[in-house]
Amino acid sequence: MSRDGRGPAVSLPGDPPGGRRAALVWGVGVAVYFVAVIFRTSLGVAGLDAADRFDVNASALSTFSILQLLVYAGMQIPVGLMVDRLGTKKVLTIGVLLFTLGQLGFALAPSYGTALAARALLGCGDAMTFISVLRLGSRWFPARRGPLVAQVAALFGMAGNLVSTIFLSRALHGMGWTPTFVGSSLAGVVVLVLLLLFLRDHPEGYEPAPAPHAGAAFVRRQIAESWREPGTRLGMWVHFTTQFPAMVFLLLWGLPFLVEDQGLDRGTAGELLTLVVLSNMAVGLAYGQIIARHHAARAPLALGTVAATALLWGATLAYPADRAPMWLLVTLCTVLGACGPASMIGFDFARPANPPERQGTASGIVNMGGFVASMTTLFAVGVLLDATGDDYRVAFSSVFVLQALGVVQILRLKARSARRERERLVASRVEAVHVPV
Repeated sequence: MSRDGRGPAVSLPGDPPGGRRAALVWGVGVAVYFVAVIFRTSLGVAGLDAADRFDVNASALSTFSILQLLVYAGMQIPVGLMVDRLGTKKVLTIGVLLFTLGQLGFALAPSYGTALAARALLGCGDAMTFISVLRLGSRWFPARRGPLVAQVAALFGMAGNLVSTIFLSRALHGMGWTPTFVGSSLAGVVVLVLLLLFLRDHPEGYEPAPAPHAGAAFVRRQIAESWREPGTRLGMWVHFTTQFPAMVFLLLWGLPFLVEDQGLDRGTAGELLTLVVLSNMAVGLAYGQIIARHHAARAPLALGTVAATALLWGATLAYPADRAPMWLLVTLCTVLGACGPASMIGFDFARPANPPERQGTASGIVNMGGFVASMTTLFAVGVLLDATGDDYRVAFSSVFVLQALGVVQILRLKARSARRERERLVASRVEAVHVPV
């Protein structure tokens, strides 16, 4: 994208060429992320079944997702450092092994405690996928393709969510718990084979500079320098504020809310969850194209998504009747679909703020934001449901607290980040003109 925010950018010196080979290699990485999202979101369609299988209440049920996201969020900075140090292929291989074992363990878990351990293992493997895919895209495609490549990767992740919502839920009720989860874990084996055979960290001739000596000082410096950039922190708060409403809805509480509070049958509720995913995919393509052409649209799109989400949640929870009308639930789910694409904008603030050798670390910091918010809200909703006798209106009101916090931080950092980007633009133009002979 353009360095001045007015249009598409030209390729920078040293940019990778992209092309068919890049699409193939990157597609293998995206396939890994696709499977990881299927495993991550499988609990969202199995929440009621899990509560019956392990005989747990709402708070204990939410602990499944909270622990998974706690591990995921806690792993983001270490994974970013690992990707910067070890490369994409090694980190993705470890991730596939872990999330496949986690899904298989969840299928065979004889107790609540064992199932918790399996979800933690799954979260650890899942944490290694998206940052690796972002890094892979930046190594194989020109910088101007960055926003669109990231949004398309997220789109395939939502396709994994769609598989959970449509096919995994049907398999669960047709074949039962163990066959469904054991069968789904085989997808991990398939992508592991593809990864080992076809994935490469970078095109020939575009090898990154050797990493400096790894050690505690190097790790501290990578984190400190990434965090010092206003663009990194702004990206984290954008991700924090935009992602979690849809994540909480899809990952665990959407189906119980629609069935138990809104009185819908499970089939209709599943269709509304599917609508969230389809809306996400459509909006993701639109946001990626808009940002690639109009750099300045990042903040308005992010803040507009937050405002629309808050408005629709407020209208749904404050509706005077016991149950919201279907048109309102459809509108809510359509707007929730924009949350995922809006969260990807966070990476578009962090990417130009950091050099290539810090991209993994900066992406880890950004990605941590949304999952911390999701984990906090999952816990708050579960506790409030138990405390209020399953009053979903009170429980889901916790969404507004985190949105308000995030918006304050976005507004605080937005001008500072823009100023730093302008300074880099001036510096890069000076360097381009004054080339030493």
